[in-house]
Amino acid sequence: MRTFLRDALLKGKATVAAPAPDGVALEEVARALAERARRRLGRSLSIREVDAGSCNGCELEIHALNNPVYDVERFGLKFVASPRHADVLMVTGPVTWNMREALLRTYDATPAPKWVVAVGDCAVDCGVFAGSPAIVGRLADILPVDLHVGGCPPPPIEMVKGLLALMEAPVLPR
Repeated sequence: MRTFLRDALLKGKATVAAPAPDGVALEEVARALAERARRRLGRSLSIREVDAGSCNGCELEIHALNNPVYDVERFGLKFVASPRHADVLMVTGPVTWNMREALLRTYDATPAPKWVVAVGDCAVDCGVFAGSPAIVGRLADILPVDLHVGGCPPPPIEMVKGLLALMEAPVLPR
């Protein structure tokens, strides 16, 4: 403890400044996404986030989408509390045994048309949790996934770019 306090006093801050977001790129991509969503759905895009067993790194980046820096709600993207109001299920983490049933119920409660987005390496391929007895498997083993946004965790701009690609993709029958 004494060593920790001495280091904290002598060495100063142990953190580094976060990289600044590219405001121009974000605004361009988010406006395009809002336009595509309104053209395709006739309204703004509603997103329900589901943590299926992640370490919360992806949740921090998803929450950043709503902070004053990114503020995607100004472009018509909104996070909703109920799957009944959602167009997109944004799922993070590998699917754990404890969250499997809740995830399936959330998917069933979401009205069609609906899209499932796997956010982060853990949702895509279980990431560092691969082989754990606590997980069922990757998201694609449980639900039909329409989009993968890789990264550990993926930056917010990559999520917006992924959602834009989702809105521009042709509608495929399920």
